[in-house]
Amino acid sequence: MNAETREIKVKRISSRKRSRDSRKSHLTPAKKRGGAPLGQCPDSKEEVFISAMTDENTTEYCSDNEDLFGDFDSILCDSSLMAKLDYPEQNVTQHDILNAVSTNPVDQPNPDFTALRSSREDCLKRSCDENLTDSILDCFKDDSFRDLPATQLDFHEEVLGNTKKSRWLEGEKTSTPFRITERAIADESDLQTFSSFPKARRSMTDQVKRAMLCNAAAPSSVSRTVVLKEAVVTEEISVAMQAMETVSTETTDIGPFFGLPTKVKDLFGKLRGIQDLYDWQKTCLNLDCINERRNLIYSLPTSGGKTLVAEILILRELLCRKKDSLFILPYISLVQEKVRGLASFGLELDFMVEEYAGSKGRFPPVKRKNKRSLYIATIEKAHSLVNSLIENNRVDNIGLVVVDELHMLGDGSRGAIIEMTLAKVLYMSKATQIIGMSATLGNIEDLQKFLRAENYTNDFRPVQLREYVKLKDSIYEMDPKEDECFRLSRLLDFKKNCENVAGMICKYLKEEFLRHKEEEKAVLLRELRNSGNGSMCPVLQKTVPYGLAYHHGGLTSEERKLLEEAYSHGVLCLLTCTSTLAAGVNLPARRVILRSPYVATNFLKRSQYKQMVGRAGRAGIDTMGESILILQDKDRTMAKKLVAAPVEKCYSNLMHDNGKGVLSLILSLIGLNITKSLEQLKDFMSGTLLCVQEKQLCVERSLWEIVQECVGLLKEKDLITVSTDTQGQILEVTKLGRATYKGSVDLNHSDVLYKDLSKGLESLMLNSYLHLTYLVTPYDMISQCKPNWMIYFRQFTLLSAAEQKMSAAVGVPESFIARKAAGQTVKTNMNMLVVSRLYLALVLFSLLKETNLWSVAEKFQLSRGFIQSLLSSSSAFCSCVLHFSEEFEEFWPFKALLEELTRRLSYCVQAELIPLMEVAGVMESRAKQLYNAGYKTLAHLANADPNVLAMTVDNLYKKQANQMVASAKMMLNEKAAALQEEVDDLLMMPIDLPLLLQK
Repeated sequence: MNAETREIKVKRISSRKRSRDSRKSHLTPAKKRGGAPLGQCPDSKEEVFISAMTDENTTEYCSDNEDLFGDFDSILCDSSLMAKLDYPEQNVTQHDILNAVSTNPVDQPNPDFTALRSSREDCLKRSCDENLTDSILDCFKDDSFRDLPATQLDFHEEVLGNTKKSRWLEGEKTSTPFRITERAIADESDLQTFSSFPKARRSMTDQVKRAMLCNAAAPSSVSRTVVLKEAVVTEEISVAMQAMETVSTETTDIGPFFGLPTKVKDLFGKLRGIQDLYDWQKTCLNLDCINERRNLIYSLPTSGGKTLVAEILILRELLCRKKDSLFILPYISLVQEKVRGLASFGLELDFMVEEYAGSKGRFPPVKRKNKRSLYIATIEKAHSLVNSLIENNRVDNIGLVVVDELHMLGDGSRGAIIEMTLAKVLYMSKATQIIGMSATLGNIEDLQKFLRAENYTNDFRPVQLREYVKLKDSIYEMDPKEDECFRLSRLLDFKKNCENVAGMICKYLKEEFLRHKEEEKAVLLRELRNSGNGSMCPVLQKTVPYGLAYHHGGLTSEERKLLEEAYSHGVLCLLTCTSTLAAGVNLPARRVILRSPYVATNFLKRSQYKQMVGRAGRAGIDTMGESILILQDKDRTMAKKLVAAPVEKCYSNLMHDNGKGVLSLILSLIGLNITKSLEQLKDFMSGTLLCVQEKQLCVERSLWEIVQECVGLLKEKDLITVSTDTQGQILEVTKLGRATYKGSVDLNHSDVLYKDLSKGLESLMLNSYLHLTYLVTPYDMISQCKPNWMIYFRQFTLLSAAEQKMSAAVGVPESFIARKAAGQTVKTNMNMLVVSRLYLALVLFSLLKETNLWSVAEKFQLSRGFIQSLLSSSSAFCSCVLHFSEEFEEFWPFKALLEELTRRLSYCVQAELIPLMEVAGVMESRAKQLYNAGYKTLAHLANADPNVLAMTVDNLYKKQANQMVASAKMMLNEKAAALQEEVDDLLMMPIDLPLLLQK
């Protein structure tokens, strides 16, 4: 501790106080009229100086004991009750002191006293400061506080205890001007002299103020136990932070729970049922590279518990290092699931959980001063988020980036986006740690070199997995050690098997099995019917009573969520699904059966196969999991290769689709001012995975030649400009280029989008949503739907005259649609992309008007799954168009218009349900249930009792209710914090405020 002294200036500040000099009257106390009677104790000063054992610089603070009342006693600005009470007590106090002085004169000066004031005055101060009583309230003693709440009594006792300790026990530790220390009283006679002074009574004004201050400071609804627990958590976090700063390679555990307070461990037990970690998880968390904040890639089989390690590291970053974290997940459903799961942790540990998926997410994010944020984002949203942080010089606020499914670097255009995001973080923020979770890869060294990371691999599975294949009438167990890769397990006797199946159906399905959770199945059927506004899939209506359901892209998002929840809670016991479910939400099973080794027309990759069969085996429920792959004879050879094949390799996809990834990367680098010249571009590209794998991927041309060619293409598209000065070529982005990368718009569509918006602005129709809907219909969805001309013509005739005029303006006249519906040949050259896009716009327009997906699907004879996908894509593209248009002054009308349209497309429900739909995991039918139960706003849901909520709403489990309430609270806190940040920014004094120059 520094031995020097630091002078701390505690200043009373009150923005509402005003002078009352003009209002003084004969009832105003003497001290407020400007004079003080002889011997009167000095009252609270405007400034008090206290010496502390720190630096000498004076620092100004706002006192916690500030006089909140002062001269503002009365709303009439005249003689108040306090003034009337204070005046007679001043006379009594003065009389008592004068009597004490005359009775016990102190004539001999004490050499220990401060020379700045006489010993007589010091005696008077001692008399006033240390022998004050509570006047007429003193006779009541503790009885006066009998009616106070327990929390306020605790506060009062604590204040009195601290005051006594600070005055008598620690009198010598603090140097205060005019303070009489214990050493100043030389002998017993001096003590008797001071004790003989009568106790001066505190004024009634001071008593009222003290009482009100105690009431204001006392926590009204927080128990003492909660306060103590928070103090313990704070202390543990402090210890963990200190340990992290001084960690060495010999350290294995830097805190109570891997560097986190014990409360975090308790929360995992309470919210997740996790009492202990697997051995590999403990080893991984204690790796030197983790404790020394080096990058890490760790690989384990599916269901091995990888995510828990990532969550612990994220909490360490948020709580101990006080840095924001970014968690990148591949799918919207996974983002929503993780937001719901971590919202409770955020509420308990005081950090924000923000969702960046679909149309959700704010760019740049709110800049928080007192709280840290966890951004949970999809791959595309994470890239936009990093771009916005770089543009605002805030990327250093991200202390940790966690990437799930890192092997998706090799997955087409989405893999290219992951590579761009990580390359920018590596280049712009050297202090940011990157953690990647990956499947086992054959070229993990390439990824290590790209991320400058270490690798940890383990083959742990909580439940043993046995893999089988079915060939003809036999079941074989997969074994790469066998010559044929298959070992006979058992034969299938089909006659006996049919009898067994028939007996099982009679015994279980018709009698007991149908009764298993019969009420829950009935509720599920009712929920499914409500989600379709009375309509329901006939297949599900037949299968659900038996505990069976299907799961694929043809379902609406609400149907999928209901079926997933029912399966998780044991209402359904069998799901027939497509391969996408294996990469989606976590739904483990006892047995996984693969009907065919093909995905579409392509034979299974080893990574795909391992991900699917990895779902087999439920930790804590099963002792073993099984997978069965059904084969035909023609697939036997391919299946052997699948079993014995080496682990697949992961390659950069920046060159995917004719180098579109490299073009997008270079454009954003120039737009964000990361690179301004070809030399800087070359330097950045040397840190990409593409550069690491240049020999394998850039065979015909070098990476440098590809970069130069891409710069030329961007210049041709008018996305960048290239100028020359004395230092060489200077690269700058154009308005169109800036709008393209900020809106995350495909380079092939940016010019078309600009022309469509410009043309639309000339004749923008605002009496309906049709024109705006057409402008935000995604270009990449056009090829997925061919118009039904009869339906097209029928829906076109239902449009108003203004809407039909708008259709002709974009290039689709009624005559063309009529001829196509009649089967006639049309000789006029028409832009069929515009025609098909308007058809999809009509689908969206009908959906916005009716908000009933089932009826719209029936009207246009499209699957409800396709319409659901169209709606999701349109809401996301609408957000992109909004950010695109913000970069052009001429497109200013679109800002307000598209903000509301994005909101409508994101939820596509009645306006009163939108606040409830904003909560993660709440779908339309659930929102209707909540609204009808009285939970009509976000505040209602945030303050709901989860137990009451679960009992009030049908088919709502307690765990779901807890997550729902936690998500609502988090969202409410997030909105309140954002508003508070705006208030703080408004009230903050500008740094560049002009000052008056002194001559």
